[in-house]
Amino acid sequence: MLKYFHRQVQLWGEQTQQQLQEKKIVIVGSGGLGSSLAFALGASGIGEIHMIDFDKVSLHNIHRQIAFMIGDEGKNKAQINVELISKRCPYTKTHHHQYDFQTWAQKGIEVDLIIDATDNLPTRSDINSYAKKTDTPWVYGSVEAFHGQVCFFQDASFDDAFKITQQTPAGIAAPMVMHIASHQANLALRYLAGLSVKKDLLYYLFFNEDGELVTQKFKLPTT
Repeated sequence: MLKYFHRQVQLWGEQTQQQLQEKKIVIVGSGGLGSSLAFALGASGIGEIHMIDFDKVSLHNIHRQIAFMIGDEGKNKAQINVELISKRCPYTKTHHHQYDFQTWAQKGIEVDLIIDATDNLPTRSDINSYAKKTDTPWVYGSVEAFHGQVCFFQDASFDDAFKITQQTPAGIAAPMVMHIASHQANLALRYLAGLSVKKDLLYYLFFNEDGELVTQKFKLPTT
């Protein structure tokens, strides 16, 4: 196993890599962000990954949801991502759940971290409520057009920071999806590996009119 993770072992040592095998996470959503998170975290040595999504692949998903290929239309997104992780990394247990987050939350499955890969505010509010109830940290991510947001929620409340509405996302650039997912994955992996992570800090990333990537940071209020 350590030979497989050689470059990560060089980064933080054998003990930390072994400790990752004891960690469990759930990725809520298996589309754009979820697919990129599956690639980024699925072969990192996390012991157990749960992926949730009731949705099936559509043709218009494929350009930005990197786990899927032409011919996958009609297949469940979570199942495809789990199969992908299993093929790339035999050291990670995977589970796919073909229903919504609220149904999963009723199962009583304990995890060390929740990662949001959804596309709507009400589900993120549900994640926030569950995280508070179970005292589980979670990583928020959203993307639209050429901008996105990321936050590691520990003490702050998503409901206090955002107005919860039913809002349909506008157009999305595929590289921006991967960029935001990469930011989420880095925060998640650092936390699971026991490295320092800035919590309750909202990162807002966007490309300005000159094509320059700008990152703004906002400290969220905590109780």
